[in-house]
Amino acid sequence: MIFGLTDELVFPPPYLAREDGLLAIGGDLSVERLLLAYGQGIFPWYTEEDPILWWAPDPRLVLEPKDFHLSKRLARIIRQGRFRVTFDTAFVQVINACSCPRQGKEQGTWLVPAMIEAYIRLHQAGFAHSVECWQGETLVGGLYGVALGRIFFGESMFSGVANSSKIALAHLVALLSGWEFELIDCQMTTSHLISLGAREMPGYEFYSRLEHHVPLPGRPGLWTEACRYNRANP
Repeated sequence: MIFGLTDELVFPPPYLAREDGLLAIGGDLSVERLLLAYGQGIFPWYTEEDPILWWAPDPRLVLEPKDFHLSKRLARIIRQGRFRVTFDTAFVQVINACSCPRQGKEQGTWLVPAMIEAYIRLHQAGFAHSVECWQGETLVGGLYGVALGRIFFGESMFSGVANSSKIALAHLVALLSGWEFELIDCQMTTSHLISLGAREMPGYEFYSRLEHHVPLPGRPGLWTEACRYNRANP
């Protein structure tokens, strides 16, 4: 069963989602509704031809910071300082880069204009954050997501240069570890994320984690001053 949303700010329980994870349809992309959705482990994902679709897949792919796999090669690249990494300095550039078509695909991603505008509003409200990977003054990779309490909900990443998105993720993991974040929600299972230490978590465990850790004091506002990650001096 797919639930139809109204103007009322309410979602059905995530465990009522279909087998493919689809839970509800309709509503809007206001800051208030998005925060309510993410706090319950629900996220929007749709194309320009669709109405707004809300998802709550089970099992859920998650990455616990302590389980992140930093390969020797990636650690060496970090030590060499090939990339400069920043937080929340180019959110709009990052999300627009994430929306561009991937190599070998004719179409863009699920990031339709309305979604991009919605996440920019979340960023301006202090809840959506970006990690940027630079070579000189050129943005070559990065990622963005939503942070509530001690949970980071990863949304998308891009890599214009080999390893740049992995470098961005390594910096994010190190930062979240220092801030005692519980986990990173990766949403959908991919072999790439599993190779970096992510694993599938049963829905009942995932939603229990959210219940305990979303209400905790978080890190709202810009993360611009977040320290750089250096494997040699963590």
